[in-house]
Amino acid sequence: MVKKGKKREESSDLEIESLLEAYKTFLSERQLKFTEQRKVIITEFVKSGGHLSAEDLFRIVKKKASNVGLASVYRTINSLVDAGLAEERHFLDKTSVYEIHKPGDHHDHLICLKCKKIFEFENEAIEDQQKKVAEGLGFALKKHKLELYGWCQRSNCPNY
Repeated sequence: MVKKGKKREESSDLEIESLLEAYKTFLSERQLKFTEQRKVIITEFVKSGGHLSAEDLFRIVKKKASNVGLASVYRTINSLVDAGLAEERHFLDKTSVYEIHKPGDHHDHLICLKCKKIFEFENEAIEDQQKKVAEGLGFALKKHKLELYGWCQRSNCPNY
């Protein structure tokens, strides 16, 4: 099943509030301040749906808050990773991209080699097969990631 963008849009207000509260707790435990700049950065990160580089997020945030610098975006996104609220991924050119981490939620990725679009999907049959392979080789599977690369068939993709 491919996750639909609409589902993310519908849950974004709840996601934003939940992530902000968890982040505030993380900062408080470290005696750090929660700032309006961090709030804007996190809000735009959640609204974007993830798979953004810090530079891409900076370009989005800059339109909303001209006083936010690239260094603030980097610090905020890296602290979200440290807090376990975001994950850093490396696709294609190995540039760091970030997505929201949801405990217990696992998905895999299809990446178009032409337009660079990243599609998330879930497939229980693949998950079951990976577990069987790991067990058959004597592994106790703790985590994994699956990235599939190819050409998407979207009409606006240069490959289409």
